[in-house]
Formats: sequence, C-alpha cells, structure tokens
Amino acid sequence: MKVLVTVKRVLDYNVKVRVKADQTDVDLTNVKMALNPFCEIAVEEAVRLKEAGIASEVVVVSIGPKAVQEQIRTALALGADRGIQIETDAMPESLSVAKLLAKIVEDEKPGLVILGKQAIDSDNNQSGQMLAALTGMGQGTFASEVKVEGEEVLVTREVDGGLQTVGLKLPAIVTTDLRLNEPRYASLPNIMKAKKKPLDVKTPADLGVELRAHTELLKVEPPAERAGGIKVASVEELVEKLKNEAKVI
Repeated sequence: MKVLVTVKRVLDYNVKVRVKADQTDVDLTNVKMALNPFCEIAVEEAVRLKEAGIASEVVVVSIGPKAVQEQIRTALALGADRGIQIETDAMPESLSVAKLLAKIVEDEKPGLVILGKQAIDSDNNQSGQMLAALTGMGQGTFASEVKVEGEEVLVTREVDGGLQTVGLKLPAIVTTDLRLNEPRYASLPNIMKAKKKPLDVKTPADLGVELRAHTELLKVEPPAERAGGIKVASVEELVEKLKNEAKVI
C-alpha cells in the first residue's frame, strides 16, 4: 500500500510572530521556517506503517515556492521515500489546496492519505475534509490512533465527548491530532540520504488547476498586550474589585 502524506512549510512555533508595519501580513523576513508540527506527526505515522510492513512506499507532497523543498527533504530524512513539490508563489486557499491534492491522489492512487489536522499558521482545519469530499474517500479526522486491518483502517478520533472509533474502507483519508505519536528526530546519515531521494516538481498548470482566491486578507493585528496584575490584601478586597472594577460578579 502506498501512503501519501501532505506537508506544509510554516513559521517555526518557537519563533515570536511579528506583524508587518503596514499590517498587511505576518513578517517572515529572516525568520526560521519549519515543518508544520501536525504534518510531522503525519509523516511519522506513515513511516511507522512502512516499518510495520503495512505500507510499501511513503510519498510526501507540499505546495509552495522552491523553499518548501527544505521541508520535503526533512520529511524524506524522517523516512519518506520520495517527494512531490507543487511549485507556486501564491498562498492557495484550502479549497485550492484540496483541488491540487486531489489531482496528486488521482495520479499516485495511494491506499491511504495522511494530513495534519491543520497548519499552525492559518489554523483552518479544512483541507483534509475538502479533499475527502473531492475524492469521495472516507475520512477519519483528529486521529489519536490508526490501525490498518486488511482493507479497512480503524481511526480513533478525539471528539468533544471523548473518543470515537470509525472504520473506513481503503483508500481513505486521515488527519492527525497531537496524541497520535511522538515524531522522531532525523539522524545525520538519513539527512544525507534524503538529498539523493527523488523529488518531482509540478505546477498547478501541470495538474490542470487554476488557483483562485475567494477571500481577501484585510488586516493583521497582534493580540492586545495583557495588563499587569495587582495584589490584594484580603478576600474582601478581592471580591470588591471583582464586583466593582472587573464587573465579573
């Protein structure tokens, strides 16, 4: 079984986000970029399936400018077999992403597609569900456990009320949650080997997809600064301030 994994280049989660002076977007100048954490979990799960003898090949795909090859190579160093880049300087919306991925699914015919449940930059949590709708494949989102049994995959989902297990006929789509696994670190030998693994470059035009924007980014603002706290001398004073100043009681 072939497993297709999507990966996205995002701002490293350890970096403090800065907004451009004109408030048009986030400032990415000289900022460290990294593999989206949920995508890293997706790669790890695919590699574990291969190590268990369930998957025969792990293919990673990413959408973006040439710089995304760095994150594809990272995924290859973690154990994926080959990479695909869909090269574009645009920042495609979730629906365009899903349309591009649907074409890759059509070409590659994977038995399982694994995506991170969301990217930490846009936080949309849409592409996996849209891809399932476009391909007609069953979906198991927010996965905390994945078991492939014959022609079926059992996905334990993290939902508001607890855990839910769904059985999906393959081919299927899974989106990963935080507790699915603990991603490994890439070793130096594997990093060197990743440089020689195949990486194909395609364009949206090659796939017959026109990137169209349906939304417009109007303004980006940093969150409001938190005011400093105060100390009170007694419970009575605390209650008085909560009632008359904060007006929460």
